[in-house]
Order: sequence, then structure tokens, then C-alpha cells
Amino acid sequence: MAILKDDAGASLTTSSLSLITMLLCVGWWIFMHRFNQRHSKGPKTWPVIGCIIEQAKNFNDLHDWLLHYFRQTPTFSVPMMTVNNTFTSSPANVEYILKTNFSNYPKGERIHERFGDILGQGIFNVDGDLWHQQRKVSTVEFASSKLRDFSTHAFREHVLKLSIILLQAGKNSQVVDLQDLFMRLTLDSICKIGFGVDVGCLSPSLPTVPFAAAFDDANVRIIRRYVDFTWKIKRALNVGEEAKLRKCIAVVNSFIYKVIEARRAEMQLNTSEENEKKVDILSRFMSISGPDAYNDKMLRDVVVNFIIAGRDTTALTLSWFFSLLDKNPRVVDNILANMSAVLGEEGNEEACDATEQVELWDRIVSFAQRLNYQNLNRMHYLHAAITETLRLYPAVPLESKKVESDDTLPDGYSVKQGNFVSFAPYSMGRLERIWGPDVEEFKPERWLVDGVFQPQSPFKLTAFQAGPRICLGRDSAYLQMKMTTAILLKFFKLKLVAPQSLGYRMMVVLYIANGLKATVSVK
Repeated sequence: MAILKDDAGASLTTSSLSLITMLLCVGWWIFMHRFNQRHSKGPKTWPVIGCIIEQAKNFNDLHDWLLHYFRQTPTFSVPMMTVNNTFTSSPANVEYILKTNFSNYPKGERIHERFGDILGQGIFNVDGDLWHQQRKVSTVEFASSKLRDFSTHAFREHVLKLSIILLQAGKNSQVVDLQDLFMRLTLDSICKIGFGVDVGCLSPSLPTVPFAAAFDDANVRIIRRYVDFTWKIKRALNVGEEAKLRKCIAVVNSFIYKVIEARRAEMQLNTSEENEKKVDILSRFMSISGPDAYNDKMLRDVVVNFIIAGRDTTALTLSWFFSLLDKNPRVVDNILANMSAVLGEEGNEEACDATEQVELWDRIVSFAQRLNYQNLNRMHYLHAAITETLRLYPAVPLESKKVESDDTLPDGYSVKQGNFVSFAPYSMGRLERIWGPDVEEFKPERWLVDGVFQPQSPFKLTAFQAGPRICLGRDSAYLQMKMTTAILLKFFKLKLVAPQSLGYRMMVVLYIANGLKATVSVK
């Protein structure tokens, strides 16, 4: 028995020593892994899991987390468990990715799968023939003077509806959420331009629109797939966030399919000449016949992608723009002076009291009619101020591409097939090495030469992308933002409520997390 006990004790001691030895080896491996990164300028990694802990911890402040490292180095890697993402802020690298070697950096299957439930096979989520086909049709439409004139009319119509709401808010001393109002404005506008329907978001009662609420909720939930590695399982089981996401998408789809169904019925009743006069984007895609004809699912995807392009990006840029104008009254004065010079006016309108509301409304309408495409294009300072906002607060703060084949970026950084490479417009707009020592200053003058707007490299300011995928709706977005700003600055004083936090919410686009609260008074 004593011998058996001795053997058991020896065996236990041997097992303990083996376990201790193994733990020491693992500890030494982890220590050396971290020690070898002591001079690295990018985020530190752990064996096997890479940067997943640090990235998840900083997910809600991801853009500032990236900016911290970009101030140390223009390009760095963030390895995850199954894939590596190389982040870059180098304009030369961005040009290489978006233009020079464009074919090697598609959206890729991972991104398509991640956003496919909401974006489907739309232009922002596909590559190859599908992308080329939609791009071709869209290019023709956006070059059309008919669509431009239709858009100008729609933008004016909906800014006037917004003005009615602001007049009422000023009369009743109400606080408004400018971001919410701008989202309503742009959704109404893009639905008019996109499918020729009135959604009614800017009705005076500011009703809750189920489609809009579901659309926003879907965007919030789908971005979580970047850090939730169990999302596919949750989707298959229809549980948790994925179950909520599915409900949101069902609401979005129901609305869009009803619009498509109604438009098909209308087109069948109309003559070909009447259908030809329709200039909304949905009608143009529905008029395509033959082998390239679009079925309802394809039309749904086209519509959703145009909503994202025409609604969120413009509304959020306006929101950040007015937050900056609140802190920079000098810029407001310069915009008003620029507008007066273009329109041949003498100063601003005089203040009016409540008894002059009818007269004021007539002046607002009269002023809005003068804001045609040509006059708005001549407002160079306003254009520069909006562009400066896009530098600091790009609506899409981060863009990712798949690496199709092993490659080396212009700065010498190697990227491997199947991994991601991402560029960061938010961070790039805040880097001194790109924009100079006054990078933190809101300075529209950096875009002007002798009072005339001068564009800079689209690979420095990537708010509208560049190369073959450059945004087709760029001019349309500027047109709506200029018209909205011109009318609001001319007739209203919008003062932000203090104090309020103006941090961003982690989504595909750069939302102000808690909205933009402001008081309204009439000038």
C-alpha cells in the first residue's frame, strides 16, 4: 500500500510539474509576444486573439482610437482572430486603393455578407458586373438636367416645409432637435426624388414614421456585427440583436415593396409618353426592359442604397455643420455676406414680430425661389464651409476593402490576400501631416483662392470617395445642403442648447449620439 501511495504521489507531483512547466512556457510566450511589440506604433496584440480585446473595449470611440495610432504612424495593422485589417491614413495609399490598383480592392464577400440584409445587391454593397450595371444607369440619371431640376424643386419644397416647423417652434419657444429635423428633411427629399412619393416626415406634427425608425434601428444593429463573432449563429436561430434586426428590415421592406407595387400599377395604367416624363430614380430603373430588366428584389436594393446615399450622409453633414456654425459666428457672417453678394441684396432681412408672420412667409418663399442651381453654385464661401465640415466630420468615417491578391502599398506596407484594408476619412481630416498646423481649426478659407473655391485632392478629403467609385450624388448633396443652409441662416437664428454632448454614435455613418438640440428665433 505504501508503494502504491508513493507511486500516486510521484505521479501527482509529475503532473503538477508538467502543468507548471506548461503554464510557464505559455506565460513566457505571451511575455515575449508582447515584449517584441514594445517599439510598435500600432495597437499591441495578444497571441491567437490579436487586438480583439482592445478594439472591443474602444468600439464606441473607434474613430478616435484609430486617430490616436494614426498620429504615431500612417499605416498599421489590427489583427483579429480570423482576419487582419490594415488601417491607413496615407493619401498615397488611398489613391492606390481607390484608383491605381482599384481592381485589387473590391468590397469583398465578407463586407457584402455583413451588410447584405439591409443593402442587398445594391450599388454600395456589390462588385463586378452588378456594380458596373447599376453605376452605368445611375451615371446617366445623375447627369440628366431633368433630374437636377426635379431635385432642385424637391429640395426647395421640403426646406420650405422645414421652415414652417421652425417658425412654429420659434413662436412657441420650443427646443428642436436639428439632427432629427434634417433626417426628416432628407428622407422626404430622397423619397420624392427616388420614388416620387411623399413620406410626410416633415408634417407639422412631426409624426413617427415606422419606416424611418426601423431604418435607423437597422443601421445601429448591423454595425455590431463587426465585433459580435456569433452574429451568424444568432441570425440562424433568430435570437438577440439579430432577431430585432430582422424585424427592422421587415418594416423597411414592407414599405419599399408597397411603393414598388404602386408604381408598377401606375406605370401599367399610364401611356409610354407619361411614363417617359417620370424623372424619379425608381421609374428610370423600372423602365429598363429586356435581359437587364430589374425585378422587385433588385429594385428594392437600388432604393435602399439611394436612401442611404441621399438621406443619412446629407442630414448628418448638415447637423455637424450647424454645430460648427454655432461656435463660429464669423463664418456665419461670411456666408451671409457671400449670399448677399451673389443675390445682389443689401444686408439681412429686418427682424419681425409675430404679427408679421404672413409677410415673413412671403419673403421666405420669394427668397427660396431665387436659390436656383446657378446662384447656389456661385456661393463659393458657403461651398467651402460645407467642405470644411466634411473634412472634420465625414458622414462615412471609415471605409473597408478586401485585398484580392497579396500586394504592397505605396508606403511599403504589405497586405495579404483575403484580409481587409481600411482608410479613415475621420482620422485623415484631423492629421497635421496632411492639413498643416491649423488642422483643428474650422477654417473655410483653406479651400478658397481669391474668394473662389479650389478643390484639393480627393485622396486627402475622401468624404465622397474617389476613383471609379466616386459618389455620383456629390453635386446633388451640395445643392441640398446649400439651399437648406441659405434659407435657415437668412431667416432663423439657431442657438445650441448648452450644455450638450456632441459625441458620435458608433454606426456606419457619423451620427451625433444625442441629437443636436437648439432654440429657434426669427431674424
